[in-house]
Amino acid sequence: MDISLTEYKRCDVVTVSGRVDSSTAPKLEEALTSITEAGRFKIVIDMTDTNFVSSKGWWTLIETQKKCKRYRRGEVVLVNVMPEIRSSLDMVGMGSYFQIFDDLTAAVANF
Repeated sequence: MDISLTEYKRCDVVTVSGRVDSSTAPKLEEALTSITEAGRFKIVIDMTDTNFVSSKGWWTLIETQKKCKRYRRGEVVLVNVMPEIRSSLDMVGMGSYFQIFDDLTAAVANF
């Protein structure tokens, strides 16, 4: 899994490529924690090149969403989610927990 971070004026974009599973989720968690500890809570996760997300990966995103939504500071939104990954999110009942966009520009403009 590769992660790249881009800080914009309105939000931070985290681009994730590859698999997010129990062995790689800690790296994602570390990247997201560095953003929230810096006081930034508006995060876009670009999943264009993400081909798998395990339950550990989803829990990492859910915990970050909780931090961001606390005190209405911001939120985590997802962009370019593959249909297979979206269906796994719906299967665990978390499909409505994240806003999902088909376009990075629209996701950034959401903030």
